Order: sequence, then structure tokens, then C-alpha cells
Amino acid sequence: MSGILDIHTGDGSDRQRLMNATWDWHMPTPFSQGWRIGNLVFTGGQLSADENGNVVGEGDIETQTRNVFTSLTQVLAEAGATWDDVVKLNTYYCFEGTGPEVQEYWEKMTRVRMEFLPEEGPAGTGVRVSGLMYDGFLIEVEAIAVLRQ
Repeated sequence: MSGILDIHTGDGSDRQRLMNATWDWHMPTPFSQGWRIGNLVFTGGQLSADENGNVVGEGDIETQTRNVFTSLTQVLAEAGATWDDVVKLNTYYCFEGTGPEVQEYWEKMTRVRMEFLPEEGPAGTGVRVSGLMYDGFLIEVEAIAVLRQ
């Protein structure tokens, strides 16, 4: 599974499956990295993983955030979108600290996110979770974009 797969549904809507050529799971799955449907783009949650699904930047929220947002940038680009087109961003992150450590961690993650976001950024949701797909992953992010006509 690589490149872009165009699907014409027969109902007048164009659907385009978005897949990174290097994306591979340790087992076959039908999941997609994203879909473009008309002028809407939906990305799946991106993790900080290499082409074999191994964690990149274990224990480092800044490295993982940058890797996740770089991956999202690539998925958006396959659909013809940029960060200026993103209208909704959901961020799930792991952190077990307390007190001021929580804010410090969030600020480290957010400073990296802001490197990618435009001045008038998307609506966003941040959810602190106890775990993601496998141990070592600290952040997962998904986006919705609306392409300008």
C-alpha cells in the first residue's frame, strides 16, 4: 500500500485514500493514514514511529511531537492541504507527573506544535491519557482540514 489511491464512489463524491509509502505495520491492517473526501481531509492519529512501527524519540516529548507533526504534514500534503487548512486538531499525550511538572511538559509539547501551526490556528483539544498503542509512545495527533476551493 503506497501512494494515493483514488476511489470514485459513483455518487458524485471523490474519495482519496492517503497512505505514506513507508508506513508499515507488524501485521496487515485495513487502516488508512487519512482520507480526502471532496474538500475535507481527515487524518488518522499519527504516532512518533519509524517505518517499522518502532518508537522514535522514546522518553522525549519534544522529539516525538516534532516527528508526529512532520508525519501529519506529509499526510496533509498528499491531500493537497497545509496547516493553514487545518480546522480541528486532537492531541492525546501521556504524562504521569503532577503539579508544575504537568504545565512544563505541556509547554514543551506545545512549543513544538506551534512551530507548525499558523497564526490563526485550528480549534484544538488536548487530552492527557494513561497510555497509547504501545509503551514508549507519548503523543498521538489527528487533524481535520478543509481545502479552500
